[in-house]
Amino acid sequence: MTKNNKNNTVFVQVVERPDRKLILRRGIKADNYFDYCKEVGCEVWGILCSIKEALYEPIGMRLPENLCTPGTSVYAQGVEVPVNYTGTVPGDFEIIGLNPCEYMVNQGPPFANEEFVEAIHDLWQIMRDYNAELYVLPGLIQMDQDSNLNLREKEAILKLGR
Repeated sequence: MTKNNKNNTVFVQVVERPDRKLILRRGIKADNYFDYCKEVGCEVWGILCSIKEALYEPIGMRLPENLCTPGTSVYAQGVEVPVNYTGTVPGDFEIIGLNPCEYMVNQGPPFANEEFVEAIHDLWQIMRDYNAELYVLPGLIQMDQDSNLNLREKEAILKLGR
């Protein structure tokens, strides 16, 4: 058996989000960041960063089934804006409403750019093994363990419900 000397400390926090909107660019068939960039290009992130009214930084996400639309993939990138946002939506992007919800944020340790892929896979494995009901808030149930959102692909977020 090989000994794993990695620091697998993960910061876990449950956050509440109010009604808001999401400006997003959907993929075509992609289910991950790399395939998404091949389909729509890697400039999406920069466009999202230019939206001044953004509530938080842009996110890469695997959408839950109820947010997917026919002919598009589960992977998208977007940014949350206030529910009363009336600004411009960039070409090839769309805006959708998001209901209030709670999220469990899992933030892994910093990593070097060349370790990007391995770091994300390590964090996903930790998330799969984590029992949120035991450690965070009893009564919270993971609604879709395959859906996640990624802030700069460094933090993974699982939607939770009561």
